[in-house]
Amino acid sequence: MTRLLTATQVAAYESDGYVFPVDVLSASEVSGLRGELQAWEAAQGGPIDFPEKSKSYLLFKWADQLVHHPRVLDAVEDLIGPDILVYHSTLFLKEAHTEAHVRWHQDSTYFYLEPHEHVTAWVALSDATVLAGCMRALPGSHRWGAFEHDDRPGPDNMIRRGQGISERFDHETGSFMPVLAGQMSLHHTDLVHASGPNHGNDRRIGFAISYIPAHVRPTGRVQPSALCVRGRDHGHFVPEQRLDRPLSGEARQAHTDALARFRSLQDTGFAPA
Repeated sequence: MTRLLTATQVAAYESDGYVFPVDVLSASEVSGLRGELQAWEAAQGGPIDFPEKSKSYLLFKWADQLVHHPRVLDAVEDLIGPDILVYHSTLFLKEAHTEAHVRWHQDSTYFYLEPHEHVTAWVALSDATVLAGCMRALPGSHRWGAFEHDDRPGPDNMIRRGQGISERFDHETGSFMPVLAGQMSLHHTDLVHASGPNHGNDRRIGFAISYIPAHVRPTGRVQPSALCVRGRDHGHFVPEQRLDRPLSGEARQAHTDALARFRSLQDTGFAPA
């Protein structure tokens, strides 16, 4: 028996590589979480960016609450089982009327994990409509194997290295995956997906949380860190500690250390067996 998803939703994830929308947050939760983020941005004098937008759950209360949210975890457990780690997270924020976008790509290219059982929970803190540049995907592409990616960084590319799949899918539209504030989508690590510019009047705020079952192992030259959020840690990653005091010196150091491991893995890449 599933905890949150229906049998139909689980079947859709298995066949298409994604499922949406899944209701997870109340309107008051959305307002509070978005308010915390935007209060910090106001104090900083500008929108959140790197490094804080990556692994934000090690710095901010709002992000810690999201990665531990019981409804999010119940849906994830329905797909990957009860022993759950957070491997990474990224806040994807597109300001209104901007050209920020994400190229066609597969998440597995960046993460160096085996087996490929990672699922991304993309939680919306504002409406992610087609007009606002919601995600779009190629249904069933999680079964097509790995595609070669190249680096094309640019000011409007939301993936820092600019990684993506060139030419093969450039003319594809894909299936749009709109979600409203408080909803989320779930997608498989091998799914080919992308997103376009935000032509709407509000910021498009999505928190992408990369969850993995604890039996998954890293394959790169650097051992990355991960945070156990449900069940048992199987010991394959450097363990992260849950946030205690947001934005404290200890929190900032833990965030810096974890992000350094992740970035080093991106730079050094895969270690063949």
